[in-house]
Amino acid sequence: MTVLLTGAAGFIGYHVAEALLARGEDVLGLDDLNPYYDVRLKEARLARLQARPGFTFRRLDIADRGAMEAVAAEFPAIRRIIHLAAQAGVRHSLVDPYAYVSTNVMGHLVVLETARRLAGLEHLVYASSSSVYGANRTLPFAESDRVDHPTSLYAATKRADELMSAAYGHLFGLPQTGLRFFTVYGPWGRPDMAYFFFAEAIMAGTPITVFEGRLKRDFTYIDDIVAGVLGCLDRPPASGAAPRLLNIGNHRSEPVARLIALLEEGLGRRAVVRAAPRPRADVEETFAAITAIGELTGFTPRTTLEQGIPRFLDWFRAWREGRGEKSA
Repeated sequence: MTVLLTGAAGFIGYHVAEALLARGEDVLGLDDLNPYYDVRLKEARLARLQARPGFTFRRLDIADRGAMEAVAAEFPAIRRIIHLAAQAGVRHSLVDPYAYVSTNVMGHLVVLETARRLAGLEHLVYASSSSVYGANRTLPFAESDRVDHPTSLYAATKRADELMSAAYGHLFGLPQTGLRFFTVYGPWGRPDMAYFFFAEAIMAGTPITVFEGRLKRDFTYIDDIVAGVLGCLDRPPASGAAPRLLNIGNHRSEPVARLIALLEEGLGRRAVVRAAPRPRADVEETFAAITAIGELTGFTPRTTLEQGIPRFLDWFRAWREGRGEKSA
C-alpha cells in the first residue's frame, strides 16, 4: 500500500515523509517546487528523500486535474492521502491572491475528487490552519469556536477547504481528518517564517521588524507535529462518520519577544529591532486547545521553545555553511 503525500518537498511534508519511510511505508510524494521561497531548500529536502528506498516523486501542480488523474491511474494501490500542499503565508496573500485560490481552493478540490475515485481509500488527512480562527478573542482556540471572521485571504481559503471537505464527507462518505496547524518551526523550516528570517537578519546584522502589541504565538516543534499527523493518519473516522477537524499545536502561547531572546542567546548576537504597526492580516495571539487530538491519539507535545530553538539553530548554522555564507 502507498501513502500519497502532497507538498512532499515542503517543510512539514519533508518531515512527515521521513517518518513514514522510517516505519516502512511506501510514499508517493508530489510537489511543484514553486518559487515562493528559496527553491534550493526544497530541492535539498527532496534529494534526501529520493535517496531513501520506498520514496517515489512526481513533480506536478495539484490543481492540474489531468496530472492528478494520471497519478491515480498509475498508483492504484494508494490507500491513504496526506494533503499538505498549499500556498502558504498570511501576508503574501495580499500580494498574490490568485495563487491562494488556485492552489488552496482548486488544488484542494482536485485532491478531494482524486480521493473519492480511489478504490479502497481509507483516510484523507489534510492541512488546515490556525488562521481560520481569525479575529476570535476567546483563548485557547477550540474546534467548537466560530470561524467565520477570517482576517486574511489565506485564512479564508483554508476555511473553504474545511467546508468543501465537509460536503464531500456528506455526499460521498469520504473519511477525512483536517488538522489546524499552529506556527510550526524547526530544522529544514520555511524561510518566510519569523523564527527563520529573524535568525537570518540577526546573523547579517540587519534590522528585524517586530509588530506593536503583545504578540504571542503557539509555537509547535516539527517532531511533535509529525507525531500528531501520523497518529491521526492511523485512526481514520468510523465508516459514515463526519469528517474531523482537530487543532494540532503546543498548547503554549509564547511571546514573540521570548522567541527573539532565544535566537539572540543561541546566535550570540543582539537583534536590531524596528517597531511597526501590526498588519490587519495578522492576529495578536494564537493558542491551541488540544484536548480532542489528545483523546484521539494520545498526542502530547514534548518540545518547549527553549528546547526547539537551539535544535533549529544547529541546523541553521549547518545550512548557512553549506551555502558558503559567513558570519557578518
